[in-house]
Amino acid sequence: MSDEIFRAPVTKPDRTKVPFQLPQPAGVKPEVYIHNALDLDSDENEWVSQAEGISFKPLLFDATSGYFVNILRVRKAGVLSRHRHSGTVHAFTLRGRWHYLEHDWVAKAGDYVTEPPGETHTLVVPDDVEEMMTLFHVTGGYTYVDPYGTTLAVEDVFTKIEQARKHFENIGLGADYVNKFIR
Repeated sequence: MSDEIFRAPVTKPDRTKVPFQLPQPAGVKPEVYIHNALDLDSDENEWVSQAEGISFKPLLFDATSGYFVNILRVRKAGVLSRHRHSGTVHAFTLRGRWHYLEHDWVAKAGDYVTEPPGETHTLVVPDDVEEMMTLFHVTGGYTYVDPYGTTLAVEDVFTKIEQARKHFENIGLGADYVNKFIR
């Protein structure tokens, strides 16, 4: 008998399926992975209260680049805020509807909006909407203003981190729980 019958065939590994073999650059932080991030009815502890009927679910706080990603949940109708953007904002409406008084469109589930830096607008949730949820990717922050531009408050990645830190500490998860969202 020939030795060829008993030898396993030699196969070359599929190089497209081999993971990267070198170390990552020094200082690179690990990725943020959130299982079921778009589960809108997830654990209530993940939702940080901002005001009566308004909360957010943090997905990412990038303190180095100055942006944050979260899901805003509004369980009340009416004017939510009037604000000016210092950077670009991307919005993906996941549930319900919302609009700006300054524009003629209405964002509903499945819609995408990009908002330019410098624009000031007034966010409204219509009276017949019980719950609105929108994923926002906010670069820079917001300056909350009155109808004539007088500054009322400022919100950015650092104020969001602090809100989340206090929330997680108050509900017993510990202040450091927020660190899983910070890069």
